[in-house]
Parts: sequence; C-alpha cells; structure tokens
Amino acid sequence: MQNSQDLLLVLGMAAVTYLPRLLPMLLLSTDKLPPVLKRFFDFVPYAVLTTLIFPEILFSTAQPASAAVGGVIAFSLAYGGKNLFLVVTGGIGGVFLWELLF
Repeated sequence: MQNSQDLLLVLGMAAVTYLPRLLPMLLLSTDKLPPVLKRFFDFVPYAVLTTLIFPEILFSTAQPASAAVGGVIAFSLAYGGKNLFLVVTGGIGGVFLWELLF
C-alpha cells in the first residue's frame, strides 16, 4: 500500500514540476514574441542569478570586506570573459588572500 502511494506522490510531483516548463514551450514560440519582449526574456536569467548570488557574496564570510573583494575579483574576471573555473578560483583566492593579509 505504501509503495503505490509513494509512486503516486512521485508522479504527481513530476507532473507539477514538468508542466510549468512544458506548457510555455508548447504555447509560446519565441518566433511569435515581439522583439522587445524577446529581449526582456533574454535578460531574465541574469537578473535572477544576480538576485540569488549578490546577497550570498556579502554574507559568505566573517568579514564583509573580504567577501566584497572576492566578489569584485570574480565579477572582473567574468566581465573579462574568463572561463567559469577561473572566475570561481579567482574569487575564492581573493577572499583567502584578503583574510590572510588583513
């Protein structure tokens, strides 16, 4: 009895998470969107990532100054077009050096 309820629960959760992703893809084609709206949707992932990452940068270490230094270094490397590994290690290295020196 419990296994069938678990299976129904998993299938229900799969439907609830899959449908919101599938329906816009089926109903809204990017070719039908106006250019202004299409451009807006191109920037949404960056805005969402910024709202998730920025507060975490400031409160990730004991010293907000070291977190800010690491964030600035990571942002500079990312803006310069460096790969993700270099951006992450540069930010971590900046925090480590700041806390080591100050």
